[in-house]
Amino acid sequence: MKHLFDHISIASSILVTKTYSTSFSLGIRCLHKKFHHAIYSIYGFVRLADEIVDSFHGFDKMELLEEFKKATYKSVSQGISLNPILNSFQRVVNTYAIDNELIDCFLASMEMDLQETSHSEGSYDAYILGSAEVVGLMCLRVFTENDTALYERLKPGAMKLGSAFQKVNFLRDMKNDYEVLGRVYFPKVNFGVFSEKEKREIEKDIEQDFTAALAGIKQLPRSSRFGVYVAYIYYKSLFNKIKSVSSDNIRSERIRIPNVKKLGLLAGSYVKHSFRMI
Repeated sequence: MKHLFDHISIASSILVTKTYSTSFSLGIRCLHKKFHHAIYSIYGFVRLADEIVDSFHGFDKMELLEEFKKATYKSVSQGISLNPILNSFQRVVNTYAIDNELIDCFLASMEMDLQETSHSEGSYDAYILGSAEVVGLMCLRVFTENDTALYERLKPGAMKLGSAFQKVNFLRDMKNDYEVLGRVYFPKVNFGVFSEKEKREIEKDIEQDFTAALAGIKQLPRSSRFGVYVAYIYYKSLFNKIKSVSSDNIRSERIRIPNVKKLGLLAGSYVKHSFRMI
């Protein structure tokens, strides 16, 4: 029976999310239950594509990504896929009318990872849009439950939140991206001589994204506001820790937030949510 396969599919997306990201897993659990499966499915899709370009060394990544793209579009058009991750994702796309343009943009950024090792201002902005901002918009489609007017009003904040998250990831993962994958995402930045001045300029840009994102979070329906705010708080805490270390630290280690600290942030966020402070 198909409902059993659909159950296996969403279970696969949940497993992927919980295995790869404790932060997003906790954030999803703070959303209204009606959104859980959809957001797990979006994350599973995004993570699988990301793994193709970042982890499948020794294989033809371009060929694998092309096969993944074809399978994605086919699953959406047919309403089913034998790939459990794609099967759960297509249900979200078709249920919440997620535009193919968002999927196109995301997959184009994944392809950029196979072609670009450094970025200009233009390619950097295009990568941020595809790899992060449109993912925020996919989630927003779910949170607004096909309310097009609300979706359009909240789009700018959702895009800024995705942008902030991605740029923090770039700073956190700068060492691994350069040494393992040979990439430097920030335009005109030389990893070998990454300076305090460059770090501060990047941080100023991220701070502006976080400020705009918080304004958008406060306008979200309460059914999604708490969960998104928890993810925001986790990343803001990570960002603050990154700001407190030197550019040399960024080049030599991966900055982390311990899980026990995440639980403390969760508790604090819950108090603010309960007293309608967000």
